[in-house]
Amino acid sequence: MVSTVSDRPGYGQLLRTPGAWTFLLPGFAARQPFAMLTIGIVLLVQHTTGSYGSAGAVAAVSGVSMALFAPQTGKLADRFGQRAVLLPGVLVHSASVGALTALALTDAPIWALFLAAVPTGASIPQIGPMVRARWAAVLGAAPGREASPLMSTAAAFESVTDEFTFVIGPVIATALCTGVHPAAGLIAEAALTLIGGLFFAAQRATQPSVRDAGPTGSPRHASALSVPGVRVLAVAFLGIGAVFGGMQVSLTAFAEEIGSPGSNGVLYGIFAAGNMLAGIACGAIAWKSGPRRRLIAGYAALTLTASGLWAVHSVPLLAALGLLVGLCIAPALISGYTLVEALVPASARTEAFTWLTGAVALGQAAAVTVAGQLADAHGASTGFLVPLVGTVLALVTLLALRSRLVPSPSGRTVARGIGHRGPVTVD
Repeated sequence: MVSTVSDRPGYGQLLRTPGAWTFLLPGFAARQPFAMLTIGIVLLVQHTTGSYGSAGAVAAVSGVSMALFAPQTGKLADRFGQRAVLLPGVLVHSASVGALTALALTDAPIWALFLAAVPTGASIPQIGPMVRARWAAVLGAAPGREASPLMSTAAAFESVTDEFTFVIGPVIATALCTGVHPAAGLIAEAALTLIGGLFFAAQRATQPSVRDAGPTGSPRHASALSVPGVRVLAVAFLGIGAVFGGMQVSLTAFAEEIGSPGSNGVLYGIFAAGNMLAGIACGAIAWKSGPRRRLIAGYAALTLTASGLWAVHSVPLLAALGLLVGLCIAPALISGYTLVEALVPASARTEAFTWLTGAVALGQAAAVTVAGQLADAHGASTGFLVPLVGTVLALVTLLALRSRLVPSPSGRTVARGIGHRGPVTVD
């Protein structure tokens, strides 16, 4: 399954890529919305309404809004450039979060919170997909240049970075909401988005070029969703979103149920730490099996570990099982994002990444709604059924449609693993 070649390129070589740090550091701050927004909304709205169902519903509206608008943001970034999309986006997002916070604190009706949640979710800056597109522009295949073997390392590094934000983001948001003020988590999220987003947008040198114009000068914009493999991956990533959303709400309800609300951030941090550690390991391994096989194996393991969450009633056992669930997420995420480089042309890659990110957000939105209702009606344990159901459905989809994850023959080559080259293969 893996190779232990000692001289393969790794994270150190990746981080020495010219210009990498100029977009990595501001990008890290600007990706916090995806890690902090949902839990910040849940904690604030639950505090003001006393209902996890209402809190989950408001968070779900923002998640659905993001899922619907994120691919359009990616398509606009591919067409006009990332800076042109980011500058207005971060301003709108910060203002929308401020409005949502003010409405919640003044006990506005739930419909008003729903209205404010729409622009809040729609304007979440798609920093993760944009960073991945920058790596692809620097390291990916191009006319006269083969893809660098560091592409797989970059995919793993991005998963680790995403998960690191999920380690610290919910913990910071929870600590601020429980230790400072119920609205402090959302206020911090808006500030990080604004500052990080503006600095990221200022890094023009590493921005992917706008290069998909047709011969007549009119733009060619075939949607990334027209690729069958992207549609399959988007459906599969709904399952990962179900895990994130179900864990956030159910862990919050569980901590409240046992009279230890502060343990929520620790439990979720352990879950996310497992994801991050697995991402680090995936980047350090030169895989002999292709990303399609790893994707299916990752989902099978994720389904197996998620199946026991609902039956656990002690903090140590839940922390241990949450760690195992987290360890299974990164291989699936990394394999899915790696497949995009083989399936999608460079001119639509940002959009493709946003479809996957949007699918995670949509799955998360559905999960927080359902898990919140289950927790209100039947207790925190029933909320843990949501990650299980989501992963089962995603695994069934992958097994049934795995043939669509094979790229069309085009003579391209992609990285099979760190330090390995070969013809296009996904198995």
